[in-house]
Order: sequence, then C-alpha cells, then structure tokens
Amino acid sequence: MAEPIVRIDGLRKSFGALAVTNDVALDVMPGELHALIGPNGAGKTTLIHQIAGTLRPDAGRVLIDGADLTGAPPAARARAGLARTFQITSIIPSLDALGNVALAAQARAKRPLRLFGRVAADEALNGEARAALAAVGLSTRAAVPAGRLSHGEKRALEIAMALAMGPKVLLLDEPMAGVGREESGRIVELLRSLKGRYALLLVEHDMEAVFSLADRISVLVYGEVIASGTPQAIRSDPAVRAAYLGDEAA
Repeated sequence: MAEPIVRIDGLRKSFGALAVTNDVALDVMPGELHALIGPNGAGKTTLIHQIAGTLRPDAGRVLIDGADLTGAPPAARARAGLARTFQITSIIPSLDALGNVALAAQARAKRPLRLFGRVAADEALNGEARAALAAVGLSTRAAVPAGRLSHGEKRALEIAMALAMGPKVLLLDEPMAGVGREESGRIVELLRSLKGRYALLLVEHDMEAVFSLADRISVLVYGEVIASGTPQAIRSDPAVRAAYLGDEAA
C-alpha cells in the first residue's frame, strides 16, 4: 500500500489561551486531491502555515514523503517536494507570465536569482516555464505582463509557478478566491487535470468545486478535524451539516 506524501500528526498551535489547531491529523496520498474545508476562523490558515513551514507548531509532526520536516524552513520543504500557492496572488506584475514562471524554475534549479537580469536568455529555464504555462492553459499569454492578466489567469499563473518547482504535492490556498464563475470553472478543470499527476491539498470555500473535485474531504472546526472521508460521507455527516454545510449539503 502506498505511503502518504504528506502526513500531519497531532499538530497543535495556540496563541495565548486560544488553541487555533488542536491535535490535527490528516494525510494526502499520491495522486489524491484532499480538500480542507471549514468556516472562517476554523484554523485553516494557521494549519496551512504549519504545513508550509512559515509557522512552527507547538506540538505534532509534519512529514513530507516520509521525512520529518516539522522544524524545517519553507525552502527545505520545497526541496522535499512541497509547492504552495497563496490566498493573495504573489506574482511580479511588471514581469511577463513566462518570466514569472522562469524565476520559479530558477529557484528550483538553485541558480542565483537574476530578478533584473536576462532570465529570458536561459533557454533551459524558459523551456521548463513554457511547459508549465502549457499545463495551465496560458501558452498564448506568455508575453503578457502578469499585472495585465485577468484574476483567474493570475491564479493559473501561480499554479504554473508551483509546477515549475517540480513538486510532489501542491498546497493550494483558495485558488478560486475572488474569481468569477466562468474563470472558476476553468480553474476547476485545471485542478481536475492535475489529479493523479500530483498530490493536492486544497483549501477552498467554493463547495461546488470541492465536492466535484475531492477524493477526500477533511472538515476543520474550531481548530479540530470533526470529520474526514469521501465527499458523499461528508455531505451526509450530521455534525458537518450542523457546524458548516447547512443547506449546502442538501
């Protein structure tokens, strides 16, 4: 039986007397899309920071591809195969789409970053960047400054940048936040195309997208996982309906 690419075991984080994550356990299997949902204030952002390495837990472990990286910085987790997108876009607006992805590929290759140099002259990097742009449907937008892309295209660009890191697992923090219905549908299809090729941990408030995409769903409420299972099991779970889904589960 395959081992999880990501295993979270007993993560706890408190700020003063407030326990924001309380003994959280979940895993992500190879090729699986595992969605993490929950109401605002449930502790999802704090949990994501602990998985990504930008916030150290008070207790518990984070394992990536079998390696205990609980105390490791984000760069070490990236080298282990974890790539992350953010709730707020983190692109360089003045740089074209190809350049943004090439910089991500350059970071993975451990070459000196040349933010103002001629990254465009490096054909190896740009070949990787073009492949990542093609994977997210942005090939024809490669020369467009990132700041001029639509919001949905910027979200797709961030995913291309993550793919350029050569990941084993993608940590996707609300990729559909602020995106209109048409572009949201395109992102859903993009994520569907990545399933099976990468392990994905998806944090998302769009329940229609979550239930159409997820292989498994974990529900975080007040810092605790109250349920974890298939979309069908989560939709029919009385505790989940009472705490979060309500009429959306009908």
